[in-house]
Amino acid sequence: MGPTVALAHDYLTQRGGAERVALTMARAFPSAPLYTTLYHPDGTFPEFADVDVRPSRLDRVGTLRRHHRLALPLLRGAVESQPVDADVLLASSSGWAHRYRGARRTVVYCYAPARWLYQRDRYLSGASGRAWKDRWRTGIAGAALDLLGPGLRASDTAAAARADVYLAVSTVARRAVREAYGIDAEVVPPPPAMEPEGPVTAMPGIAPGYLLCVARLLPYKNVDVVVAAARRLRLPLVVVGDGPDRERLERLADERVRFVGKVDDAQLRWLYGHASLLVATSYEDYGLTPLEAAAFGVPAVTLGTGGYLDTVVDGVTGLYVDRPDAAPVAEGIEAALARSWDQEAIGVHVKGFSRDAFVARLQDVVAQEVATARPSATYGEVGGR
Repeated sequence: MGPTVALAHDYLTQRGGAERVALTMARAFPSAPLYTTLYHPDGTFPEFADVDVRPSRLDRVGTLRRHHRLALPLLRGAVESQPVDADVLLASSSGWAHRYRGARRTVVYCYAPARWLYQRDRYLSGASGRAWKDRWRTGIAGAALDLLGPGLRASDTAAAARADVYLAVSTVARRAVREAYGIDAEVVPPPPAMEPEGPVTAMPGIAPGYLLCVARLLPYKNVDVVVAAARRLRLPLVVVGDGPDRERLERLADERVRFVGKVDDAQLRWLYGHASLLVATSYEDYGLTPLEAAAFGVPAVTLGTGGYLDTVVDGVTGLYVDRPDAAPVAEGIEAALARSWDQEAIGVHVKGFSRDAFVARLQDVVAQEVATARPSATYGEVGGR
């Protein structure tokens, strides 16, 4: 029997950049099972139907599949009670998947150490403008993290130390891994998840030339800042994504803002391709959406910090703003719309984040770990190459 590779991801309940990376990993290792705590097929990308997804026992509870945040106190136990049988585990992790045990060797692809442990204030931010019940829940969560945080951080650090190789999604993620765990990780940036090649479906009732925001509708994503900036400039805005903050955001918007919720890939291609500008004002460990927009020749206005420092070249593929407030974001939008952008330079930047290079590096790292776990294994047995 040849060497075995398994994959892991925190939970498959939403459509985000990390889930797209997990899909890319599944395609790089097509025979690998994917371990996860919760799997909600209607909430995540339909392509996972073609993957051997192996959820934990928590997945039997439908409420938790649909509302994974309710499962937060249970996820550690769910992971640690689900052993992995493989020579090498490649864990796609921002909090839980690096805890899986049982594989002879473990490679962790880290988006960020768990935000609720190491970036508590940012994880809990955004409740000030929400209903009292949301502020109450946030207060309870904060108190729980204050009480349980030290013990959780100790066990989290121990789990990280068990890994054999750490890879990081960006330079800011590498810095966070070093600060949290004392581990030096290699940066392996993922490719744009959404590329121009493929089916395109027009979105009815939307005229080209709008501002575009693609994000899960959570308070820390600062979509309210984008909405306020668009209102200030009296410009049309299309918001792609869904989440618990949607109702509040719709109350802040005017008739020029269109919330389209979750869209399929063909619709998203049309939306990227017909936008005048992408706007992203959250603090991200990896700035994926500006890279996707650049693949369609669309520049971006983003914060000049976090993962955007890796994926946006200020003045070449977009413009930075210094803080997530309506006034500077509106000024950045005006400046970006007034510029002439070099499409060739944007295209050259995107080519530096190729899917082939990403997959090849993952397969090389896993092959090296297979050779350590099973010295008789050959390189070509990994990843189907």
